Amino acid sequence: MAAALSLNCQKTFPGRLTIAAQLDLPLDPPSVLILFGPSGSGKTTVLRCLAGLEQPEEGVIQFGSEIWVDAARHLIVPPQARHLGYMPQDYALFPTHTVTGNIEYGLSNLPQDERRRRVGEVLALLQLQGLEQAKPRQLSGGQQQRVALARAIARQPKLLLLDEPLSSLDAPTRDALCRELRSLLLRLKTPTVVVTHDWTEALTLGDLIAVMSEGQILQIGPPQEVFSRPANEAVAQIVGVETVVQGQVSESVNGLVMVQVNGVAMTALAVEGIGPAVYVCIRAEDVVLEQAGISRTSARNHLLGRVVDILPQGVMMQVRIDCGFLLTAVITRGAVEDLRLAPGVPVIAAIKAGSVHLVPCSVV
Repeated sequence: MAAALSLNCQKTFPGRLTIAAQLDLPLDPPSVLILFGPSGSGKTTVLRCLAGLEQPEEGVIQFGSEIWVDAARHLIVPPQARHLGYMPQDYALFPTHTVTGNIEYGLSNLPQDERRRRVGEVLALLQLQGLEQAKPRQLSGGQQQRVALARAIARQPKLLLLDEPLSSLDAPTRDALCRELRSLLLRLKTPTVVVTHDWTEALTLGDLIAVMSEGQILQIGPPQEVFSRPANEAVAQIVGVETVVQGQVSESVNGLVMVQVNGVAMTALAVEGIGPAVYVCIRAEDVVLEQAGISRTSARNHLLGRVVDILPQGVMMQVRIDCGFLLTAVITRGAVEDLRLAPGVPVIAAIKAGSVHLVPCSVV
């Protein structure tokens, strides 16, 4: 059996949520696992159980051949003996320590020459040269993030745990450091678990993603697969699929199915064993808008509707269309102008069959 980080445990907070999570992260090759979900879903609790900062009442946590927690045997390996790097959400830098002092924290068991070498390596790796004697209050948010990360990796941990590592940064800094962090994690080749509720970070940083809700892990898989093909309606809502509506499969022919949504017929790819009641999930970026009456694309679905509203979404525009059900599209500002879109204007929404994802629905 390949080496893995395995967690199967339960942590209860009286009067609050019970976290009952199970996951496996391959250690060879090292990969990055994203714990993704809304606030309060239990992501940080799972991370703190891995770190040894929370103690589950039931279950086992194992890193390769090492058992860190076995609740039935009352076995709990303390945090310092797990040889991991942990970066909390607030960075927890020591305000009276310099950058060097913060990074050196936790290296006291090493000879002085080795400590200096490690500090020099991570200063260079995270581009912190020249800031060695600065205190945290003298640093920008991005620099504080780098120092916190440098401290976490200076011990050369066998597991790296990052709790919302970019959440306290402004948007431009966060976007730039997200790409840098992914590059750094690839170079470190250290198994890593990252907590985030930001889908851009999840897609950029992760090799695998575990979607959590109410203390449960609902789906694990490659980020692109999970975001484009959620396992159920709950996952679709959590990962931000903009259109999730109930439908009914009416027929199936040659690998395609016809689905009725509020009297509107749509074509989707057949899913084995699904139906007749389904949720129809469509990501906004998969909807192409065309002027009513103008030549159509090769997409199988062309839905006639009217614009409900147009709202800015960063550099893009979110367009909601009433086509028998409420459908959301995301297009450029230029496209809005070219199509002369405004509330009440008729429009055609073109959607490929492969972009209409069906998941089981318990409501028949």
